[in-house]
Amino acid sequence: MSFSLRSASLLVAGLMGLAGVVTAAAASHGSDPRLMAGASAMCLAHAPALIALYAAWPSMRTAPLAAILLIIGTALFAGDLVFRHSTGHGLFPMSAPTGGVVMMAGWLAVALGAFLPRKDA
Repeated sequence: MSFSLRSASLLVAGLMGLAGVVTAAAASHGSDPRLMAGASAMCLAHAPALIALYAAWPSMRTAPLAAILLIIGTALFAGDLVFRHSTGHGLFPMSAPTGGVVMMAGWLAVALGAFLPRKDA
């Protein structure tokens, strides 16, 4: 069995779902839950999207690009919020907005998949 980008996207989906539950729990126990709740929402919204992309991979030409963009964007956005909650400052300037834009590009890649089916599908 070889490990591919497709397999990696499913692995990340599971880890992202786990991170979403962990950050939701952390949000319920802190004095200011906003940052952790935001990170949780992004992880729990995008983990199922990655699972759907994994399933659509054989027939959706843009699935690999969409998965990469959603993974990177969510990691930047949620990572910045968690880091900001923990340390008082973000990962790097504009990391959360950059992550947001990358996630938007990922969703655009999903939408473009409707017009770019695989020839063999």
